[in-house]
Amino acid sequence: MTVLTKILQFACIILVSGQVYAATKQTEFSADAVITMPNVPTRVSKLYVGKDAVRRESSSNGQMIIEIVYKNEGKAVLINEHLRSYRENTFDLKKQNNDINPCEQIKNAICEKLGNETIDGMKTEKWQIISNENGRKMRTLHWVDTKRKLALREFFPDGSVAELKRIKKEKLNGRNTEKWRRELNRPDGSSNDSYQWYDTGLGIAIREELPGGFIRELKNIKIANQPASLFKVPEDYRKIEEYKNTSQIQQYKR
Repeated sequence: MTVLTKILQFACIILVSGQVYAATKQTEFSADAVITMPNVPTRVSKLYVGKDAVRRESSSNGQMIIEIVYKNEGKAVLINEHLRSYRENTFDLKKQNNDINPCEQIKNAICEKLGNETIDGMKTEKWQIISNENGRKMRTLHWVDTKRKLALREFFPDGSVAELKRIKKEKLNGRNTEKWRRELNRPDGSSNDSYQWYDTGLGIAIREELPGGFIRELKNIKIANQPASLFKVPEDYRKIEEYKNTSQIQQYKR
């Protein structure tokens, strides 16, 4: 994956278990994470967001796969109930606070905060990211809302410009949300829109609609403290230290 691809990913909302714990409200809840794509069966996984960890349960080929991310420990585990085993991954432990820093997510690039600006009455942090792709210097600019952590304005190397505008307040699945439209304009005159619904209580976006019919959404949200047992690996499960061959890796992922 190129640095530019990662930058573009940063520009978009991420609605997956590994990112939900970044919610500023620190509210515990459970929900169904639903992904819908044209001509593809709908994918549904169960999400449990605790105080210090997030658990996601999904089914693959009839087997239950469980992912748990521990935000304060810098680690995540992938559990295969069928094999009664798990493997552990570590990641850079970053201080959790109310600031957003794209430099922590974009590697092998020069990233710096240029200052603070106000857009449509909202305070933002202006970030510059410079990377080299095949000998070419690529520069992007991002204005990130300090309250919602949403990129309100972005400039990309090909001349494209993205603007994120709040449209209205709207009830979604019983939740109070703000509906936002992201318009991406390209140098050739083409453009496309995407939409997201920001949950003002949870401090995260709970629905995203992208061009082409791709939809990610959190449904059946239930606010409640989550049992600590959800975030523990069963003591009798075997830890996988390494894989001896490709077939073993594929068996674990199934």
